[in-house]
Amino acid sequence: MSDEVKRGSGPVPVQYHQFNISDEDGPTGPDLDRGHNGVVQVTDGVTIVMTGIHTGDVDVTVTLHEAEPPPDIGDWQEIVEISAHSASGDLMVRGLMDDLGEELPVLSFTGPGDYRLRIHARGRDTAVDLAPDEVTEWYLIQAWPAPAAAVTVLRQNDGYGASVRAH
Repeated sequence: MSDEVKRGSGPVPVQYHQFNISDEDGPTGPDLDRGHNGVVQVTDGVTIVMTGIHTGDVDVTVTLHEAEPPPDIGDWQEIVEISAHSASGDLMVRGLMDDLGEELPVLSFTGPGDYRLRIHARGRDTAVDLAPDEVTEWYLIQAWPAPAAAVTVLRQNDGYGASVRAH
């Protein structure tokens, strides 16, 4: 069992079915096609989390761990692990066009280097392609320092993810 170092949660703005995880000083990893796993892709060095809603806010919780934590299986519909690199030590969840408040901790909490991100998603089938006024999607991002490794899919159960993987 891993010791949780820090936790934060808050709304993250979504535009064009996505929010980002990026480091302003360099790429987070090699490109990964959007159809690979249906939750996360990497394009031009930016890790993109794909959402069912087109525009609006999603609820994101970030937990930071010293070592790999057990997955939070719970009622999450999709769970994918991906490696990410932080050149500056400033690897963060970011809106596509909007800055976030201070609710979410920096993912690269031990400084520059390689991290593993486990991204959990649920609710992506609730308001596909819409711009709801209320939160309809939830995400949990667990982060810990770890060498780069292949993408791992732990769960694939939502219709939106299946449609992304089919294209």
